[in-house]
Amino acid sequence: MEGQEPGADLEALIRRLRLHQPPPSPYAGHPPTAATTAADELFQPRRAAVLVCLFRGTAGELRVILTKRSSSLSTHSGEVALPGGKADKGDADNAATALREAEEEIGLDPCLVTVVASLEHFLSKHLLVVVPIVGVLSDIEAFKPVLNIHEVDDMFDVPMEMFLKDENRRSEERERMGQIFTIQYFDYEKGNKKYVIWGLTARILIHAASIVYQRPPDFVERRLQFSMPKY
Repeated sequence: MEGQEPGADLEALIRRLRLHQPPPSPYAGHPPTAATTAADELFQPRRAAVLVCLFRGTAGELRVILTKRSSSLSTHSGEVALPGGKADKGDADNAATALREAEEEIGLDPCLVTVVASLEHFLSKHLLVVVPIVGVLSDIEAFKPVLNIHEVDDMFDVPMEMFLKDENRRSEERERMGQIFTIQYFDYEKGNKKYVIWGLTARILIHAASIVYQRPPDFVERRLQFSMPKY
């Protein structure tokens, strides 16, 4: 129903999101052509998937689960992230990757999550194709988190709608490869803890919130468009 808080009816939200069709990925790699020789090593980007796990808060609002990466990790240490990681050969699809990683990182049983949509693909600055998978956790009480201390220092949740609002948001413009782009930062406090959600994670959540709430953010986004190498 128009104007209704999506979290007020998870089943209706699930039905709507299952109809979502993301655009074709521009990062699918380069298929061989007649001009390709045996000496050519075509660039095939590595793939990862993250879980945008939604649940209904006590006030009926939609919330999303986030983690703070372990400070001992070699990359992105201490940063806020969505549960997820790189694909394994044994993963059936992107959803399987996201669910497996979420279980490994925070002990989220895949049986508790209803996968409803795959979103637009993102490319990280390290040329890793990241596929956001939206899942709904209908029974939050059944989720008993178990954090993998080697990967995750903390787990928390935030209102999904905050990624469409100007409140608690700041940004900075940067230039790279002749392109001007905006980096968004969202500040969130819970108790005596402060978190900053930014970079690729913020971009994914802005996009996911736009799909969930069926409206654009209250601010302007300027994305950096990475070029995929051919070889």
